[in-house]
Amino acid sequence: MKRNSLTLAILMSCTGLASNAHADDTKLQAEVDALRAEVVELRGLVHELQSQRAPAQAASPVSGAALPNAPLPSAFAAANAVPAPAVSQPAATTAAGDAIPGTGGSGLALGANTSLWGYGQLDYNRPTKRISDTQADLTRAVIGFNHVFDENTRVYGELEWEHAVASSTDRGESEVEQLYVEHALAQNYGMRVGLTLVPLGLLNEHHEPGNFYGVERNFVEQAIIPSTWREGGVSMYGNTDWGFNWNVGIGTGPNLGAWDPAADEGRLSPLGSIHQELQLAKARDPSLYAAANWQGVPGLLLGGGVFTGKIGQGDAVLPVNRSRLILSEAHLRWQPGPFDFSALYTRGTISNTQDLNLQFLGQPTPVPKSFWGGYVQGAWRALEWGSDSSLSPFLRYEMFNTAAAYAAQPQGLGTAPLPTQRVWTLGANYYLNPNVVFKVDYQKFRYEDLVLGYGNRFDLGLGYQF
Repeated sequence: MKRNSLTLAILMSCTGLASNAHADDTKLQAEVDALRAEVVELRGLVHELQSQRAPAQAASPVSGAALPNAPLPSAFAAANAVPAPAVSQPAATTAAGDAIPGTGGSGLALGANTSLWGYGQLDYNRPTKRISDTQADLTRAVIGFNHVFDENTRVYGELEWEHAVASSTDRGESEVEQLYVEHALAQNYGMRVGLTLVPLGLLNEHHEPGNFYGVERNFVEQAIIPSTWREGGVSMYGNTDWGFNWNVGIGTGPNLGAWDPAADEGRLSPLGSIHQELQLAKARDPSLYAAANWQGVPGLLLGGGVFTGKIGQGDAVLPVNRSRLILSEAHLRWQPGPFDFSALYTRGTISNTQDLNLQFLGQPTPVPKSFWGGYVQGAWRALEWGSDSSLSPFLRYEMFNTAAAYAAQPQGLGTAPLPTQRVWTLGANYYLNPNVVFKVDYQKFRYEDLVLGYGNRFDLGLGYQF
């Protein structure tokens, strides 16, 4: 009797399992049929969209432009590999996913082929002696754009406003900082035509607030290499698989005929006072430049460059036709782990200035024969909060001289060289996130020059980029 009961229970259990299995199979089959129906419907929608899109593409002049996720040739990013930002940040990209030179933000895509980005800087400077000279300034606001015409060609531009207000009675400026067409000739090299930044130093091409330590840009890369130095012309660039990249160009240069011996600009920055920024630039005498960098070892950057050309520009009044500018520089950056070390040295000469300076006798600012500068800097990413916020204290030491020597003059008529300025800067960058940075520093100068703005001071700053 017990055996029969056990047999009956087993048979009933198997019957139940079979029924459940059959029910599950029926439910699964219904779900599969529903998914098939949805796939058929989606295929119809895709076909309809493709049919509607074809006429629009045929009529559009940029129908061959790259789609948002279609990568452009790596040559577009070849010249942008240097230098790395002060902290690891997402690079701005075109709508096609390509890196944009000179930006540290993520950018904003405006359709499939156009992107927009920007950066800005607000400063507060408080001298330790002349408290009445304390000032706050919206130093700059920049809007950039990038449009991809096709998989090899794009246009890039930046518009900048300085000191909040630009008018005939204000000190502010409105300017085009860059504007060029770029074309990739192959996977690893290409060319640019238009207004471009001169690729010298660590700062000139990568000058956004998040890319440098301290409230203000360092003095060497403002006084000797004038940030942001730009010229019009044609350039070629490229890279290699072993970490070497290069940039060479020909185009406009400074105009020595525009030197003002009665103004202070020449002592503040010799080249900054005479570079033309492609504003009705005199272009009789073209200039040449070449720059190269090597990043074959992770975290290490070695590079340098030279810019040269006659800068008389055919002036028929002043004796400047034989004057030549040569500016060279070498730089190093090493980023092992949380540390960031950098060093740079640059030197410039202007030849055949004797006759020109004879016409400037009695003026405070003759043309220098040589000028130079250098700095060393160390930073440490000391604290991090999550994946976005970090605090990086830093220390920088600079030496520079904007008039280290003058060409020989008759006895008693020469001008004494300027003393070499030395500056210590101690401060910290606090990155609220990779694209917003708060800055604080204290600067101590070897000697004070109120005209040129040299004097011990305390600085606060805010920078952003997107």
